[in-house]
Amino acid sequence: MTKLLEWLTAFSILVTIWIALLTKKVDNSFVEQHPQLLLYSPFIAIILFGLFALAVVLYRTFTFNNAELAAAELQKEIQEARTSLTKLGYKFPSKLS
Repeated sequence: MTKLLEWLTAFSILVTIWIALLTKKVDNSFVEQHPQLLLYSPFIAIILFGLFALAVVLYRTFTFNNAELAAAELQKEIQEARTSLTKLGYKFPSKLS
């Protein structure tokens, strides 16, 4: 099952439950006591999902690992490629200040 199909299945199940509660096809005392909460629950869910996504992005940004060893290796490979191309006659443009 693809990730899109998983998300669409979960979304359709939640929408089905929400509509069933909203149209009172299912008796629930909590829904009868708090009809406004049921009405605004999709907006609350979207806001909570956005806050969760923001928290995940911030956490992953602040805990991002620097690969200093890989960066040094890449710089070495770039220098080797420049040397090899220079020997083959390629002229690199001068660096602009």
